[in-house]
Amino acid sequence: MPSRDNQFIQLRRQKLEKLLAAGIEPYPIKSFRTNKIEDILKGKDDWVASNQEVSLAGRLVAMRRQGKLSFGDLEDASGKIQIYVAQNLVGEENYELFKLCDPGDFIQVKGTLFFTQAGEYSLRANQISLLAKNLRPLPPIKEKVIDGKLVRYSALSDVEIRYRKRYLDLLLNPSHRDIFIRRAKIISAIRSFLDEREFIEVETPILQPLYGGANARPFITHHNALDIDLYLRIATELYLKRLIVGGFEKIYELGKDFRNEGMDRIHNPEFTMLELYEAYSDLAGMMDLTESLLKYLAINVLHQSIYKFRGYNIDLSEPFQKASMQNLLKDYLGLELSEDDYDKAVEFCQKHNIDIPPGAGTGKLIYLIYENMIEEQIIQPTFVTDFPKEVSPLAKAKPDNPFWADRFELLIAGYEFANAFSELNDPLEQRARLEAQAALRALGDEEASVVDEDFLEALEYGMPPMGGLGIGIDRLVMLLTENDSIKEVILFPQMKPEQPL
Repeated sequence: MPSRDNQFIQLRRQKLEKLLAAGIEPYPIKSFRTNKIEDILKGKDDWVASNQEVSLAGRLVAMRRQGKLSFGDLEDASGKIQIYVAQNLVGEENYELFKLCDPGDFIQVKGTLFFTQAGEYSLRANQISLLAKNLRPLPPIKEKVIDGKLVRYSALSDVEIRYRKRYLDLLLNPSHRDIFIRRAKIISAIRSFLDEREFIEVETPILQPLYGGANARPFITHHNALDIDLYLRIATELYLKRLIVGGFEKIYELGKDFRNEGMDRIHNPEFTMLELYEAYSDLAGMMDLTESLLKYLAINVLHQSIYKFRGYNIDLSEPFQKASMQNLLKDYLGLELSEDDYDKAVEFCQKHNIDIPPGAGTGKLIYLIYENMIEEQIIQPTFVTDFPKEVSPLAKAKPDNPFWADRFELLIAGYEFANAFSELNDPLEQRARLEAQAALRALGDEEASVVDEDFLEALEYGMPPMGGLGIGIDRLVMLLTENDSIKEVILFPQMKPEQPL
């Protein structure tokens, strides 16, 4: 027995056949509108008094037929208005066309504005045109006014369905559309912020013969013409640094990176990153730039200083805090660790069930203790500084103690939002660091870096001292739109394939 949905689809196909038989093109090439709906929702009395004819276009989201008189709701991206369709005004033939329309169809309506006897502001139609026939019924929608705001409810409440069929999610839940409008504003504002500071936006390869710039497993693909394997980039860092060698001084790239890793509330294998590099700057310069950028986005662009995120009120108007990793271990755990405390670090990890990877030295163990036991507790914006050099293969060592690297991560509500270095520009030291990473790979660390000979050769031509910064855009948008899942801020997040029926 056919399902109810299939019966509705069949009925709509029959209407499509009737339209074609009547010589009506159900998918015309041209459409025309004089205004967006939001335009005529302003100054309603003036529109009614002017009796000016307008042409609106959008989706028909509701219909109510009463013999030779019908009502409908027309919606575009800017708003919604009721339409009044009377046979004596549009003519019998045009009214028959409207009767063949369904909720979900795209139509064009010409007419004038008026108030019905019930006081409903409406568009009195004098012509209806079909722009696109809908063949699949929309899920039902209900609306309520709460605290003076119109709130829409739909049957599309299952988050898995919302992510898989994002087009329905956006159609039925306009508030979710607002998330991505805000995301677009954030990205546009980031570009403006950097452009005003004389940074140049560049593009680097997504397909790379070697991957590097981060500790992560790559995706592998194959180039048929060259008969070689290539990697989807895990970071833009090493190519951007080549450009600094080539004479650029302030550059950035906003683009996709890909990491073959697990998926959770803050990780998607395809994600958007901002990376920037500034010659003759350093970690302090990157710290100032990061704080200025986030405050600019929050306060100047989105006009909000406190954001509800992960159950916390995050205040972006206050000065960001600073704390070294070594001091955090002491303050949170009462644990003092330095370069010579390998056995003490091992004992602590074993006691607290922290896995020790092959080849891990004291620096790696200190980082693992911090990551597993402290990171989650840092709530308000905090620059965590002085990472072990062992886990920072592309950062300069601190001059006063080369066990530590001149690096920070910005932590907010227990999540990392930014990562920055005083960038290593000594080619011999960089080679030694990458070779140490290669040794870890040989011991089984699949996320350790590889030795990139072309990058090392570029460094040998000379690279000025500089600061470098990376910011995960998706996570930043999560904070600034007050969403706790990365899937809510990526239009088409990666999903596990549905099981076949």
